[in-house]
Amino acid sequence: MTHFGIICPPAIGHLNPMCVLGRELQKRGHGVTLFGIPDVQPKVMKSRLNFSMIGKDAFPAGTLEQKYKQLGEMSGLAGLKFTVSAIQQETAMLFRELPEAVKAAGVEALLVDQVTRAGGTIADFLNLPYITICNALLLNQEAGVPPFFTHWNYSPAWWARLRNQAGNLPINRLTQPVWDLVVRQRQQWKLPPYSSRENGYSELAQICQIPAEFDFPRVGLSRCFHYTGPFQDASGLEPVSFGSLSFPFEKLTGQPLIYASLGTLQNRKWEIFHTIAEACIGFPVQLVISLGNPNIEASDLKLPGEPLVVSFAPHQQLIERSRLIITHAGMNTTVGALSSGVPIVAIPITNEQPGIAARLARTGAGEVIPLKRLNVAALQSAIKQVLKEDSYKKNAVRLQQAIRQAGGVSRAADIVEQAISTGKPVLAQTY
Repeated sequence: MTHFGIICPPAIGHLNPMCVLGRELQKRGHGVTLFGIPDVQPKVMKSRLNFSMIGKDAFPAGTLEQKYKQLGEMSGLAGLKFTVSAIQQETAMLFRELPEAVKAAGVEALLVDQVTRAGGTIADFLNLPYITICNALLLNQEAGVPPFFTHWNYSPAWWARLRNQAGNLPINRLTQPVWDLVVRQRQQWKLPPYSSRENGYSELAQICQIPAEFDFPRVGLSRCFHYTGPFQDASGLEPVSFGSLSFPFEKLTGQPLIYASLGTLQNRKWEIFHTIAEACIGFPVQLVISLGNPNIEASDLKLPGEPLVVSFAPHQQLIERSRLIITHAGMNTTVGALSSGVPIVAIPITNEQPGIAARLARTGAGEVIPLKRLNVAALQSAIKQVLKEDSYKKNAVRLQQAIRQAGGVSRAADIVEQAISTGKPVLAQTY
């Protein structure tokens, strides 16, 4: 059996799938330790994974709530810049502290979130095998695919390839400080230099929690890249939960349900919640709104109509009861809805959400309203269209079937075990 270490950003959208994968490996007899800053520990207590604290000085308790409050009020480029700055700070801390923590824990292999660019270099320094896990939208760049942070549609035309390549230039410039940290650390540790940013991903296996049918067509992925679909617990509950909060299921009326969530990061945009609530007035539905933050008092938010507003909700359980999901197009909400065959109205706000929404629109499983065009009339029209036209539901069910066939967390764990036990790349469709 192997002792795995998990390295990922402290956001719930990254912690939840990583904890699900960790628990699956635990069930198979492996040891699993998650490394995280102080604010992460209470969030993952119910996951039953081992926890090793790092970053106490750089990220003292309470830091995460402050940062996420700031991010929750941002959108577009400002939110993307803020996120990159946070990753830069985290990268520096990981290079300082993680190697000793990993050695002290006796970890034998690492599961590294694709966003955590320090992970591969730390694994190389410690001479440990590692697997890259794409919990967010995959960051792999190629000329035929629009940059992850754009709303651009896919096109095989020559002009689209030029557009995509030009679009990658600004994100590469924006993330250059993070990449410079990686380059300098590899020099300091006398590790072979990377010839490109793609070299920072695992050569054993790269695992992505969307089905291939949801992504744009690709030709440049590694032969060890795997689309497994989302990592979900069979119970329908998320590992990151808050025991002090319970959802009032008794208040559900039995009407068709619309569930609205802007995730756990972009949840301070009160005007969006107000627009959602007003847009749902007049439909024969019940609206449930999750604020995505247990520290926000739901009763303080006064919204039009009679929505059921809660601080934090059992995400997947509500999705399974819903006719429609209104979301910011965060990865976990999107794949959670599609895994239950529920269509979506997406309001992307920042980071990779425009790219996820663009893929959603291409699949026909939902409608997208860019934030700059959001108003009550536009949202009402999108809600009416998705509820009325059968094609959205049919396309969501088609993706639900693709997700089931992709294998989910069980398949992901199979790939991890094969890669680590053999020490050889696990090529797609060979396990």
